[in-house]
Amino acid sequence: MTPSDPPDDVAGAQAFVRAATYPILTHADEHAVVAFRDRRPIAVGHFLRDVAALAARLPTRRYAVNLCRDRYRFAVGVAAALCRQQISLLPPNETQGALEAVAADYPDLYCLADSPHPSLASVAYPDDLGDGTKGDVPHVPVAQPALILFTSGSTGRPKPASKSWGALVRSARSAGGRLNVAGLPGATLIGTVPHQHSYGLESTILLGLQHGLAIESSRPFYPGDVRASIAAAPRPRILVTTPVHIRALLAEPEDIPVVDLILSATAPLTAALASESEARFGAKLMEIYGCTEAGQLATRRTAEEPHWRSLDGVIVEQDEEGSWASGPCVETKTLLQDMIERTGPDRFVLSGRVADLVDVAGKHTSLAHLNHQLLSIEGVQDGVFVMPDGAGGEVTRLIAFAVAPGMRQETILRALRKRVDAAFLPRPLILVDTLPRNALGKLPRETLLRLAAQSRSF
Repeated sequence: MTPSDPPDDVAGAQAFVRAATYPILTHADEHAVVAFRDRRPIAVGHFLRDVAALAARLPTRRYAVNLCRDRYRFAVGVAAALCRQQISLLPPNETQGALEAVAADYPDLYCLADSPHPSLASVAYPDDLGDGTKGDVPHVPVAQPALILFTSGSTGRPKPASKSWGALVRSARSAGGRLNVAGLPGATLIGTVPHQHSYGLESTILLGLQHGLAIESSRPFYPGDVRASIAAAPRPRILVTTPVHIRALLAEPEDIPVVDLILSATAPLTAALASESEARFGAKLMEIYGCTEAGQLATRRTAEEPHWRSLDGVIVEQDEEGSWASGPCVETKTLLQDMIERTGPDRFVLSGRVADLVDVAGKHTSLAHLNHQLLSIEGVQDGVFVMPDGAGGEVTRLIAFAVAPGMRQETILRALRKRVDAAFLPRPLILVDTLPRNALGKLPRETLLRLAAQSRSF
């Protein structure tokens, strides 16, 4: 029997329908907590009523741009759109240019928002969805298009990445199994990352819905707010964050409330920082590797192992073009932008991004290696190298930025000379108060080049 060839008997037909669909959420008890909003628990039954009520109010369009900043409302919006067979568009940011570009490419859309967005015609998320009737948990066909995510555009124009409901659910379930979230039943997910991006979507929304965890609706950003959110959440607690937020929390003298698991992504952590994090937070730290195009692909416990281990169902293969990810968790076979060295059937190490390779006067290295050396200098709180565009036949020199209060350029350069070849010393090294990181903690190349041009003009 194939998926296109259902059985004739009623029981078999019902089993077939269930096998060809995945539920919106897997909480078994309608009184179980699916989220916390304003420190108040929201039960599964309430969530299902909100989904049904919102779905009934949505306009008849093909696409929904979900810009809800409240994480619970965002989850309701995604579920309601699925029930209406609408595809949620998740642009890389909320700038007018980004939203206008999405509207031009996908004209049959509307915007769902819980705050005004003048760039698009918006449907306001109601403050009160009423006390509607709770239906059964919706089951969505595995092949139904669910989302279109967009790359951050850090190396060029953002590119769309379509995701079916089946691939999203299989990925979330595989990740949850690897992270052993079953050992943290009902855990609260506290995220410092935006849920409109791949990592935040997978680890603060889908992980919760597919493993019976509770979604914290707020998105704390500053260290004090993060500590307060952790302290207010019932245990077990899972912190979903980035290296930038981890460094900020560790730099504060205040004690950090205990969490039960830390998830980190968007940039690699050093083993030393991972070990310090585990000691200060009192929890295991797991890094997740992936990308917008392919989703989450592998994990590692960075304090103990340099190697990444592919998630169950993820296959990493290599040919003359590079490394490819495929499998039931990956929507389509995807060429990865990272340099990968396989060390076993399901294990590999990363050597930086293909686009990060630099050649200065015939000598080769990677920006990831240089960034690591810069950040290893005592007193440097944040820093990054960037390679500007070449000018004629001149040798292109690297530029570096550093956040290092109280330090002099000469001191940092002297320390760098002990760590990198002289050809890779930055010319110039620019000291700044902060780096212009985006919501995921990334530094788009164009932004850094603009900052360099501004610094030279003074």
